[in-house]
Amino acid sequence: MHEYTAIAHPNIAFIKYWGNRENDLRLPANGSISMSLGALETRTSVTLLPELISDELELDGSLQSGSALERVSIFLEIFRSISGRHEFARVVSDNSFPQSAGIASSASAFAALALAASHAYELLLTERELSILARRGSGSAARSIPSGFVEWHRGSSNDDSFAETIAPLDYWPLWDCIALVEDQPKKVGSTLGHQLADTSPLQSARLQDADRRLDLCRKSILEKDFAKLADVIELDSNMMHAVMLTSCPPLMYWSPLSVEIMRQVSGWRTGGLEAAYTLDAGPNVHVICSADARPRVSHQLSEIQGVLDVIVSPVGGGAFLIPH
Repeated sequence: MHEYTAIAHPNIAFIKYWGNRENDLRLPANGSISMSLGALETRTSVTLLPELISDELELDGSLQSGSALERVSIFLEIFRSISGRHEFARVVSDNSFPQSAGIASSASAFAALALAASHAYELLLTERELSILARRGSGSAARSIPSGFVEWHRGSSNDDSFAETIAPLDYWPLWDCIALVEDQPKKVGSTLGHQLADTSPLQSARLQDADRRLDLCRKSILEKDFAKLADVIELDSNMMHAVMLTSCPPLMYWSPLSVEIMRQVSGWRTGGLEAAYTLDAGPNVHVICSADARPRVSHQLSEIQGVLDVIVSPVGGGAFLIPH
């Protein structure tokens, strides 16, 4: 019996992934760019056991059934199909941060699962191949395989929609200060949300402009230009949430406190603080800031009434295997 354990970090998207052009393969409607969050992690162990008659999933100490187990089992079936092996797996996964609250828990979960499962099923995969497989479990998991600042290419097919590092983790010491507005799972998960994207009349305009925003974001990272980065990530976040708000049915992930934090962060930047907001599919506000601004940003966020906690993370590395 061999147990393989992997750790992966969630990521925060600067240019968002929202909407698929093919749902089963999770082929994205547009490319995206993200930053790995090194202070947060998912630790996942995979053990193949001949005596199991189905896969087992333990998540944060609780045995899972229903849709969570089904999603993991469908994902593991891909590894069984590729490897030609048929053993079922016991999967044990733990998060160091709230799951399903807009902090990309599915990204780190499926990235860690992909890496651990690839070793359990004795598959020798490149980082690109692993990113492609992780994408099949959760689209943004493709971006939690590589290290640092990462771009996920839209691609034209399953084989060329993958993520890769565009700048290493020590290239630019940015920080993410996450204002925790809610710590409970969101009512509408991202998988369903992606399927609603095309019902918004604004999605086509968002996609039409995506390559321009990707170029601006990539250039601002490579040039370490915070002002330009701030402008494009706030624009991109607002555009994604505009699509959500105008989907059918509409999705409103923002809470009144989310909006208040966004308003305050914009004011801080006007006052000279290098800080910019971005939100994934959830109410929690990610405030990207420079290393110099981090102490002040985290303190000011914690002073806002209603903020439950401020989680702070530097740029992180890629998914990795823990030796047993």
